[in-house]
Amino acid sequence: MSDEEIDALIAIDAIIDNFARHKREAYFSGFAADATFLFYTVPQRLESRAAYEAIWADWERNSGFQVQNCKSESRRIQVIGSTAIFSHDVDTTLILNGSVRDLKERESIIMERREGAWLGVHEHLSARPFEGED
Repeated sequence: MSDEEIDALIAIDAIIDNFARHKREAYFSGFAADATFLFYTVPQRLESRAAYEAIWADWERNSGFQVQNCKSESRRIQVIGSTAIFSHDVDTTLILNGSVRDLKERESIIMERREGAWLGVHEHLSARPFEGED
């Protein structure tokens, strides 16, 4: 693994770890202000980190949203110049509306090296097919 891949993975692992611990401010600090987000649970693309932060705060306020755990598997990193493409399967446990939910998803995080630091510039999250489905 190259030094660039290792450095990008360190930044990505910080994002994942902060999400898993529901460390909201630390989690969002891993993304650029102009990052975009595509989530299957949200009807529109989020055009900035601030837009995602607003939805997260709404989830907390109105639905009791709280991340309990997040496990990353089947990981792959590709570094192309100043861009890193990370994909993985993610199992998340969270509380929403008073119920514990276990989610099985796939995620891609696009990172860009900006002024020497790797920052997320795009995240795409989708539901993982159930085992046995094509």
